[in-house]
Parts: sequence; structure tokens; C-alpha cells
Amino acid sequence: MKNKILLVTNGCRNSWATVQYAAGMAETMKMPLTLLGVVEKFDAEHPVEETFSRAVTLFQEKNLVYNLQIVNGDTEDVLAELDWDENTYLFVGPLGRSQFRHWLVGRSLRKILENVPSPIFYTREARLPIKKILICFGGLEYTGRAEEIGLEIGKRAGAEVKFLHVIPPVESDHLPMQEIKEDSEESLDENPARTLKNAQKHAKKQGIKPNVIVRQGNIVQQILAELDAQRYDLICMGSSFSDPNNLRRLYVPNVTAEIAEAVNCPVLTARSLPAN
Repeated sequence: MKNKILLVTNGCRNSWATVQYAAGMAETMKMPLTLLGVVEKFDAEHPVEETFSRAVTLFQEKNLVYNLQIVNGDTEDVLAELDWDENTYLFVGPLGRSQFRHWLVGRSLRKILENVPSPIFYTREARLPIKKILICFGGLEYTGRAEEIGLEIGKRAGAEVKFLHVIPPVESDHLPMQEIKEDSEESLDENPARTLKNAQKHAKKQGIKPNVIVRQGNIVQQILAELDAQRYDLICMGSSFSDPNNLRRLYVPNVTAEIAEAVNCPVLTARSLPAN
């Protein structure tokens, strides 16, 4: 089945960047696109019709294959109830929620990550064209699907691809910093090293020569430091919800959510498929 894009908006004024990014990705990846408008209770504040009008003009300018749908409800609930498949890529951005609502019912992105099993592109800023992609490995299990999609986008867009592995403090206390700097890949434990080597093989098959960056320290802080050091147009990360039986996600930080909430760069997160 051909991959397709589901672009969701509630008309929030900050969501236009999501529309632009999804349209750009549909053009680059030659994917059909469905624009789903969610009419919420406060539609006067978030006029979906206005967003639809602008979006249709943009889609026609890019000669995209698209269709339009409208539903009523809260966006988080609508997404939780949809029938998802691995070939649908969700594009969603800020929903304009108040701080009080965040405090009362939790952050929207974290609910979406938990309830949507398909790949998710969370977009605050449309960074187009896509010239540089960062695929994160260290400390993030189940990166395979995100890596696969990131490499495919890199190939289609002709983008530079970098692999980032962060060695958490508990893994690296016994490793001298000088040794890590001199031969970073050799400092990795067996499993992360194998994962990176496999990823490099996958990249080579796509005709991509990725650069490997190894950092040491707190995972979130080191990813943010890399994003401060260089401008990326897409970050690809695994999902802690890949394995429903893994209790680790209940007592450790959701790295992907923390990064997505802290940066403007678009973030792709994808659960690994069982075969991975």
C-alpha cells in the first residue's frame, strides 16, 4: 500500500506551518494528502474554514493529490478514535491549548504520541526545503522505523543525513572523555555500535553517506546541544510506545516528547514495526 499523509488542523493560528510542511513533504515524497479539519467548540477562535481555503490554494499550486474532510470534536479525541495503519503519516502541530488546560488534562502532544501508532510529524516551523536531517539513536530504543523513514526522505530530498548517538552517563562513567573524542564509534557498547553499523548499511543502500556524531551525557541535553550547534530541517526519533509491554516508559522521561516540546524544528517519531 502506498504511503499517504493525514494533515490535521483545528484552525489554530499557529498550525499554518504544519500545513506548509505537510504540503512540501507530499510534494517531495509524491504522496497523496488528506486534510482533516476538526471543528472544536471554540471554532470562532480557531476558524477551520479559513485554514482550509488557504490550504486548498497551496495544494493546487503544488499540483498535489488531496481530499478534504471535516469532523466535530476535540482533536486529541478524534485522533485517538481513528483507524490507523502503518502507511499513514500524521502531520500535526500546536493546537492552541491554554496553560490551564495543559495543567488540567496534560499536554496534547503526549496524548497523541500515546494514542496514535502511526508515524507522527510534529511541526511548529516549516523548514523547507529539507537540506539536513538528524536521526537520533542513543538512549532511544526502537529507532528502526524512524531511521527508515528519515533515510527515505533524505534520499528523495537530496538532504545531508547525520546519525546522533548519545552515551548516557551510566554507560560512560568508565570511559575516558579523551578516548571518546579520539575514536567515538569505538567507545560504544556492542549493541549501540551494531545498531549504528546497521543504520550506516541501510543509508549506503539508499545512496546516502551519513556522518556519525557521538555525544556523552544527559540524552535530552545532548540532543538539544546538537540542535543548538547546527540547524536541522527534520529530527527523526524512536517512540517509547513501540513496545506496549515495556514498563520503562512509565518511569523514565519521554525523550521524544521533551525534544518536540522544546524545539521549533519538525520532529518525526515512529514506533518500530514488530519485524524490526
